[in-house]
Amino acid sequence: MALNASTILPYDVRTVTDTFADEGFLRSMSEHVGGSLVSASVDGDTVGAFVLTAVRTMPTDRLPDIAKKFVGATLTVTQKEQWAAPAADGSREAAVELSVGGVPLKVNAVQRLVSTPEGTRVDVDGKVASSIPFLGDKIAKAAEPMIGKALTIQAGQAGKWIESRKS
Repeated sequence: MALNASTILPYDVRTVTDTFADEGFLRSMSEHVGGSLVSASVDGDTVGAFVLTAVRTMPTDRLPDIAKKFVGATLTVTQKEQWAAPAADGSREAAVELSVGGVPLKVNAVQRLVSTPEGTRVDVDGKVASSIPFLGDKIAKAAEPMIGKALTIQAGQAGKWIESRKS
């Protein structure tokens, strides 16, 4: 299933990048959606190429019933983002992989932070897939809007996080 989301934040790309890689923000974001951050690591300096890995536990109460049968009350989500160094205009791009422990559901996406006159446009384009025989397409189809919504929430929470740090 295709995954596409886009939003604009009124901050420069560097500020958005640093926010997305901040452990405090990742923890806050996890808690905002009812989960918890298990671990977060950044390999490299965010001024250049770096790899972000975040592991979260998430409740399954919002999942479709068909998915709950496979995962139980919580699931572990591992998010790995391989960020390229900034382009000449400051824009950034990351290859994003999400995997869900114990569930054959995978998300592969490209996240772009594009410098605009308004600030930074956050674009995500990707694919949600599940390899469960006969049910894989149904599960991917059900998961796609939830993942898209999570990415939109992330951008909104990033704006609030940045504002709360200005004071």
